[in-house]
Amino acid sequence: MLELAILGFLAEGPLPGHELRRRISQLTGYTRPVSDGSLYPAINRLTRAGLIERRSDPAAGAARYVLSPTAAGRADMLQRLRKPADHEITDFTRFYVVLAFLSHLPDVAERHAVLRRRLEFLEEPASFFYDNERPLRAEEVADPYRRGILLTARATSRAERTWLRETLGEEPPASDTTGTDSDPHAPAAPAG
Repeated sequence: MLELAILGFLAEGPLPGHELRRRISQLTGYTRPVSDGSLYPAINRLTRAGLIERRSDPAAGAARYVLSPTAAGRADMLQRLRKPADHEITDFTRFYVVLAFLSHLPDVAERHAVLRRRLEFLEEPASFFYDNERPLRAEEVADPYRRGILLTARATSRAERTWLRETLGEEPPASDTTGTDSDPHAPAAPAG
């Protein structure tokens, strides 16, 4: 996720490290704060791999540099966007990083293939709470806080499925338009 965010932001233009950190932090928010201890080693890995380059920035002062992707870095970013790992589709925050840079893919069919994978995931019954192997619906949970988690996740999932279908040019199932929810379960819990 971090490497894709680095490559994605740099594909939009050269940036100094501190600005790159700010943008990544704004994208991932409080759920996945980025520290210097994770950002700069990732920058170093990408530099050693020939995916980004550092250039000194005399306008910014001594020992300052800007980062930009190499041709190999752009190709790597596009490949990561074309074929996100399963956990990048199922994890809410990781998927948002993919989504933030998906417009870099020039082929709309490739973008739609990624969105379809996310939609398929969201349409699978899942929950944060189970009775043996059966996902529990919000209405089946007595604890008001757990029910709140399920109700909030259901609303979020429904809104995302609606947006995905609109973007893909697909009609929503009748259950989504009537207000009843044939997929009442929350999306799977985000991966750690």
